[in-house]
Amino acid sequence: MPNDRLDQTLAAELDELHNSGTDKGPESVVAEVLPPRAGMGPRYRLAGETRDFLRMNSNSYLGLSSHPAVLDAEEAATRRFGAGPGAVRFISGTYQQHIDLEDRLARFHHRESAIAHSSAYAAVISTLTSLISPETVVLSDELNHNCIINAIRMSRPAHRGVYPHLDFDTLDTALTETAGVGRRAVVVTDGVFSMRGDYADLSTLAEVATRHDDSFPENVVVVVDDSHGVGAYGAAGRGTEEVTSGNADVLIGTLGKAFGVNGGYVTGSRTITTFLRERGPMYVYSNPITPGEAAAADMAVSILDSPEGAELLAHLGAMTSRFEEGLVAAGFETIPGPHPVVPLMVRDTEKTAALVAHLFDNGVLATGLNYPVVPKGDEEIRFQVNADHTEADIQYVLDVLGEFG
Repeated sequence: MPNDRLDQTLAAELDELHNSGTDKGPESVVAEVLPPRAGMGPRYRLAGETRDFLRMNSNSYLGLSSHPAVLDAEEAATRRFGAGPGAVRFISGTYQQHIDLEDRLARFHHRESAIAHSSAYAAVISTLTSLISPETVVLSDELNHNCIINAIRMSRPAHRGVYPHLDFDTLDTALTETAGVGRRAVVVTDGVFSMRGDYADLSTLAEVATRHDDSFPENVVVVVDDSHGVGAYGAAGRGTEEVTSGNADVLIGTLGKAFGVNGGYVTGSRTITTFLRERGPMYVYSNPITPGEAAAADMAVSILDSPEGAELLAHLGAMTSRFEEGLVAAGFETIPGPHPVVPLMVRDTEKTAALVAHLFDNGVLATGLNYPVVPKGDEEIRFQVNADHTEADIQYVLDVLGEFG
């Protein structure tokens, strides 16, 4: 069937995005990864480019995606079990590697159980849509990730509310006002907020939830998506829970950032994870990660939970501090903190694009974030420090930024 009129409508919307400066544009295509050399970290060759690039926009915070032990684990499992799972898990797609990974994740997070998903986005959608019933009150931080926002939109709670960013006093009031509206309350937040690198004080959040727990027959349940936190900070790499000495009732994480592989997971009580296996749509009806990916992720968690992991985290923290201090010394605005997401607040769409272009012209890959990804006035460049960055790498980026300034 012809779709010429639809094409015209969509083309007009694309033009509007481009003219307003809010389109994401063509994607960079990595054609080759060059290993570290001469005191510098890895470099990346893009399709159509002859020069090498330093990547400052990667979620692979610990550099484990190219770790020899992680690569060997994935290759061995793939050769033994094949490249794909062959089915969703309840049919015939569960492999021993999935079970081993879930056991390791549960132990790492000191939980009874864990359940692996095809991605963290799928884990969030599947978890929230399963836990939010028509008799549930849902309260969400205003800067939560898109996956949380969409999961709540897909649900039909008795009440949904959004509290100002990290404003636990307003959350406290909202829980008071909604007592009796629903049998269950779900408070959901990012651990680390991916655009800013700041984080939720889970200890204070737990205190607020506990204060109102008796007002809801099925508890106040705290759900935390710490995809950017786990493996990225904390002396042991346990993310926001470790840094704030707080705990979530349901903790969601990713295997595709600090662990350097692919997939997502949920940890909690055995009853909750068993329920999610039965009711979670993204678990029941979608293929899991491959056996090779599960084996690679298992190895990555093992590395993090070892002296080598502690060394990687210490170096990552040192490089993050060095970069933040350099930005401040050069007169740039940032949001300081221990997490390796380091935002350079530009607060202007055109200037953000110009600075990203300047970095690219000088061999640095960085991502500019404009409205609607971030609120108007919060336009920024999100830099992401990795453990495979060296002091020379950090200084080079600071020098390039200084030239623009």
